[in-house]
Amino acid sequence: MSLISRISALKLAAAAVGASLALAGPASAQTQWMMASGYPENNFLTQNLRKWVEDVEKGTAGKLKITLHTNDSLIKLDSIKSAVQRGQVQAGEIRLGVYGNEDPMFILDGVPFVASTYEEAWKLMELQDPYFKGLFDKAGMVIAGYQVWPSQGFYTKTPVNSVEDFKGKKIRIYSTATQKMATLLGFNATILPFAEIPQAFSTGLIEALFTSAQTGVDIQAWDNTKYFTDVGAILSKNALIFSKRAFSALSPADQKVVMDAAAAYTKRSWEMSKAAGDEKAAVLKKNGMTVTGGPPAVLAAMKKVGAQMADEWKATASPAAVAVLNTYMSGQKTN
Repeated sequence: MSLISRISALKLAAAAVGASLALAGPASAQTQWMMASGYPENNFLTQNLRKWVEDVEKGTAGKLKITLHTNDSLIKLDSIKSAVQRGQVQAGEIRLGVYGNEDPMFILDGVPFVASTYEEAWKLMELQDPYFKGLFDKAGMVIAGYQVWPSQGFYTKTPVNSVEDFKGKKIRIYSTATQKMATLLGFNATILPFAEIPQAFSTGLIEALFTSAQTGVDIQAWDNTKYFTDVGAILSKNALIFSKRAFSALSPADQKVVMDAAAAYTKRSWEMSKAAGDEKAAVLKKNGMTVTGGPPAVLAAMKKVGAQMADEWKATASPAAVAVLNTYMSGQKTN
């Protein structure tokens, strides 16, 4: 091939590449995020997360496309935070109580009776948010919103009348705070991921649970337990997080859409959680379980445990974290 022919061939190749890039232009303008969460599709947390995804895609006119992988199908729940931090995925929803070993603030809402109503949980969330924003920013992430779990209780095979009924029983819990609580109440407590609960029952690793009515339905607790004693002591939270790098790459307008949708997601969660708590308790009853409130003796013991845990929490937390709790508690006293 002559020099002229070679030059012509190169020009044609360059033109072809240019045409391909031009054709790819509109598609490449769309930003795609991968997102991981740990709960099944019928869980209200997943349904709320789906609505957030829809709001973002609609608000950005499809410029940001988010592919949500639920129910541990992409990344296990307890590994989502590190996956976002590493950039393996751009976004995820995490359970805050999993990370108590990193900072005590993650387990504050797991201390019994610190925030045991939805109103208290909202006030605590508002005060915790600036602290969490600082933590996640330093780690290269953005924390954008929260979901609250319904009130929780004990799933057991026999009725609960007093703390004596807890002695030595093997229970599954989900955070260092609830592990401490369960141990102080006399349980033999084991932290296990949500997805491992059915197998843990079948192998005898556990014989009881401490969790919400929502989780009880998700894992069909009636297959392994007969009683749900809703003590209403804890309203723990999940959080919506992004890679800081991925979020920063969005336009200011799209960033606003994402954060406005996250604020709506948070508000909606409190409403959905209340409804889910009642609805799922009814499902437990429909499947033959006995659902009751906490006996006075058990609630009194849990409040005593909660006070002890709050003192121990203060002893391990940073001055800034303790200031958050003190501000929250002073506000509770004036209400």
